[in-house]
Amino acid sequence: MADIWIEQFVRYLQIERNASEHTITNYRSDIVEFEVFLKQQPAHGFAAVSYADVRDYLTVLHKKEYARKTAARKLSALRSFYRFLVREEYISSNPFLTASTPKKGSRLPSFFYEQEMKAIFEAADVSTPLGQRNLAIAELLYATGIRVSECAGINLRDVDFDTGVLLVRGKGRKERFVPAGGFALEALDHYIETARPKLLASGGDDEALFLNYRGTRLSDRSIRTILNRLVEDASLKSRMSPHVLRHTFATHMLNAGADLRTVQELLGHSSLSATQIYTHVTTDRLKDTITKFHPRA
Repeated sequence: MADIWIEQFVRYLQIERNASEHTITNYRSDIVEFEVFLKQQPAHGFAAVSYADVRDYLTVLHKKEYARKTAARKLSALRSFYRFLVREEYISSNPFLTASTPKKGSRLPSFFYEQEMKAIFEAADVSTPLGQRNLAIAELLYATGIRVSECAGINLRDVDFDTGVLLVRGKGRKERFVPAGGFALEALDHYIETARPKLLASGGDDEALFLNYRGTRLSDRSIRTILNRLVEDASLKSRMSPHVLRHTFATHMLNAGADLRTVQELLGHSSLSATQIYTHVTTDRLKDTITKFHPRA
């Protein structure tokens, strides 16, 4: 019964909620993890869960030292799952309804400085098709601020070189148009004309923009691996997190005088509050400048 409920919930996420594959994968994993926990309890099973079980599970998450954001997502997944079970009348009440979500930390996003970005671009070996592809990926992510998952999902037809704009599919499969700068478009054009046909020669994905050596679409994980290798080859101490180029794009835009609303639209944030974290980064930079140069700071 439990597996049937999970699969029905997954179909609900796909059809009614139009959730992304990334969200669905995470939610399924979170629910299965909770199911494993329940099997160790006296009255195990989704229908038998009480608020006391919920408190015990939150204690388990705390002991496992999950990041607050991860713990909050797990709780959100289970709250949604039980809301669905109540709606379908499989159970009478949602034991997760009053469980409090751990507060997210206020850690500032990490980013690269302009000289570090230059070193990353120069680390790509453009004498090879894969190196040309890697440079195009790095240039595009930095130029647009799109997510790694959005980059992996871009198709060849989504790039319009005449207008310098590309179509991006974001969270919840929402589409938006994002402009790309000259360096990114040049790197993309060179990759498409020179490298991509060689990667596709063995047969593969005709639609995908970025291909692996087998000629099929690059995955999110593969792009992160490529970026980490570029950082290592550039001899930088920082490690490339999934969003670091996105953070770098936003920080550099605001440092150069872009308004917050524009950056919000480019990033595809649904609310301004998600974009405002970058103002803390730029404010810290201004404080450092005043401290360094003002005679009475």
